[in-house]
Amino acid sequence: MRKIIIIGGGIVGCAVARELSRYDADIVVLESCNDVSCGTTKANSGIVHAGFDAKPGTLKAKFNLLGNAMFDKLSKELDFPFRRNGALVLCFDKEDFPRLGELYNRGVDNGVEGLEVITAEKARQLEPYVSEEVVGALYAKTSGIVSPYEMAIAYAENAATNGCEFLFDKKVVSIKSVGEKWSVTTEDGSEYVADAVINCAGVYADDINNMVCEKKIKIIPRKGEYMLYDKTCGYLADRTIFQMPTKMGKGVLVAPTTHGNIISGPTANDVDDKENLYTTYEGLESVYTKSLKSVPSLNKRYVIRQFSGLRAHSVDGDFIIGESEKKGFYNVAGIESPGLTSAPAIAVYVAEEMAAKFSLGKKNDFIATRKAIPHFATMSDSERSELIKQNPLYGKIICKCEVVTEGEIVDSIRRPVGAKDVDGVKRRTRAGMGKCQSGFCLESVMEIIARETGKSFDEIQMCKGGKIVFGKAKNNRSEG
Repeated sequence: MRKIIIIGGGIVGCAVARELSRYDADIVVLESCNDVSCGTTKANSGIVHAGFDAKPGTLKAKFNLLGNAMFDKLSKELDFPFRRNGALVLCFDKEDFPRLGELYNRGVDNGVEGLEVITAEKARQLEPYVSEEVVGALYAKTSGIVSPYEMAIAYAENAATNGCEFLFDKKVVSIKSVGEKWSVTTEDGSEYVADAVINCAGVYADDINNMVCEKKIKIIPRKGEYMLYDKTCGYLADRTIFQMPTKMGKGVLVAPTTHGNIISGPTANDVDDKENLYTTYEGLESVYTKSLKSVPSLNKRYVIRQFSGLRAHSVDGDFIIGESEKKGFYNVAGIESPGLTSAPAIAVYVAEEMAAKFSLGKKNDFIATRKAIPHFATMSDSERSELIKQNPLYGKIICKCEVVTEGEIVDSIRRPVGAKDVDGVKRRTRAGMGKCQSGFCLESVMEIIARETGKSFDEIQMCKGGKIVFGKAKNNRSEG
């Protein structure tokens, strides 16, 4: 049986793993962190783009359109949050109307359906809280929103159910060709031999490529800072609200999340450090000021979280997808926006390419569906009662803000590719994502992780390298 190594457990790596798991192959995902969705995937806008922004003829344009069309079916198959809410691109100056027309024409050239240039009155009819300064807008009905980390987790769980192996804390430090095979060595000294390697390493994709290929690529980490608002602000936007895009990206947006919050951002600043996830006063002030231009009613008193993410910007300006000059080494690199939207279609393309190259047969027993953890907060009283009868742990609320139960947290740890730390539980259940941001439930979540994994309190981390407990407090004054 052919063995294929995928480097990187973000949305693209997980999607490729799932699509490859349809075939008779031995698939291994090597991820440098301790969970999937720990990089760009967990910290982005969560927008399923319609496809009007990408330059016609590019891979971005091609895979954006194909990927967008897959979300309705995929979200049902893999049971992750998705809503086709539509998007507006706001115009604030009549002199910019021609640029709206250019976006419209570009979208039509890309094959986007349902695009419409609308008046300011129609824009405010659709979104009552947008600025009075708006003079017109581009309306994209096929745009949507998704929970990116829940999508990646769904892909990973389904891939694991179909036989894919996920190995964590496996930072790749060396790749060498050995005859017709590839030898991949990780930081802990482990060696893995495979027939093919697929590079889905995000901001590190250039490092991986450049270990192997004479044709070098360069990925620039482009940092985006965000503000997340409490659900009490959720009424301020139903559709994704963009401003005119610039050469650095689609600009600062204001958008609902699939869970009822409002998100605004991102900035777009190129950085040298691929681990630079610090937020800055200047960056966040810029996000807030620009957000107010679109939705003046936003109030930063209701911000419950500030964070940043790094986009994998290729200096070539487009996705890099396909076999390199080295036989059996594939790149899926430079996957920045619209990378999340494109991921499903990219994964199908790569899997089909690999299947053709290695004559992989399709499995007869492939399981196409996956069920998410029961979400107690959205259930009716009768559904809750029935669930508690089946498992009493669902009768104990751990996170009051998001109404997350002990049953959900236990399930998140025990599932395929389960949570290993507090943030892993958070991404799978939303425990700690509410207004108090874990202020109430952190200790209880840690207790459950300790019980389920056998770890001591001081071994449990917020995320990889994020220590929570540093020592035991003295029991009484007499000890000191």
